[in-house]
Amino acid sequence: MNRLKNKVAVVTGASKGIGASIAKHFAAEGAKVVVNYASSREGADKVVKAITENGGIAIAVQADVSNELDVNRLFEETRKAFGTLDILVNNAVSQGYAPIEQISVEAFHQSFNVNVLGPVLAIQAALKLFGDKGGNIINISSGASKYPLPSASLYSATKAALDAFTIALSKELGAKNVRINSILPGATETEGAASAGVTAGSEYEKMFIANTPLGRRGQPEDIAKAVVFIASDDAAWITGEQISVSGGMYGF
Repeated sequence: MNRLKNKVAVVTGASKGIGASIAKHFAAEGAKVVVNYASSREGADKVVKAITENGGIAIAVQADVSNELDVNRLFEETRKAFGTLDILVNNAVSQGYAPIEQISVEAFHQSFNVNVLGPVLAIQAALKLFGDKGGNIINISSGASKYPLPSASLYSATKAALDAFTIALSKELGAKNVRINSILPGATETEGAASAGVTAGSEYEKMFIANTPLGRRGQPEDIAKAVVFIASDDAAWITGEQISVSGGMYGF
C-alpha cells in the first residue's frame, strides 16, 4: 500500500519500541522517514537498515528533543535530506514509575522536558517546514492521561499536558491546514515499559491484562497501524482527537 507515498515524516524516539514500529510502517506505506534517536545510534541504524532493505527511504538523526539546539538541527537535517516535511510524530518519552515520596526535582524536569517541552519544540520547528501546504502532527500520549495510575502520577501528568496541547493546537492550527491528534496507547510491550518495571509476569502486567477486554498487552505494531491511519488522507477530517488504542482498557 502507498497511503503515505512521497510524504516526509519525522518520528522522534524511533530507535526502538513504538517509534521504531511507526517508522517502519510509515516507510512501508511510501513515506521518507527521519528516524530520530537520543542515545541509541545502534538501534536507529537497525531501523534504517530494516527500512532500506525493504526498499524504503530513511535516515537516522541524533537529537535530544528537550534541547532546542538539537531540535533545530534535527529539522535542518530533515530539510537538507528531503526539502520539506509533511508529518511529525512526537513519540520520544521519559517513562518511569515512582510513588510521590520518591519523585525528585530532577525526575520532574526530565519528564516534563522530554514529554511536554520536547513536543512543543518539535512542533515549532515542524511548522516552519510544513509551510503553506499544511501538515500533520501526531502526539503519542497514553491512556494514563485519562486514567492516571498509582505510582505514575508524574508520567500521567505529562501526558495529560500533551493532550491539552493537542486540543488547543487543533483550534489554533486548523486554519493553516495542520491536523494534530493524540494517540493513547494502552499497556504496550516495549523496552521502555520493561525498564519502568512492566515486565513479563510482573504484578503490573497482570493488572494491565486483567483490565484489558482483549486479554493481552499491545504490541508496537498495534499502535503503529493506528498512527498510519491518522497520518494518511483517510483521516483528513480528524483533528483535535484523543484516540485510544488500548485493547479496550481505556474506553472513553
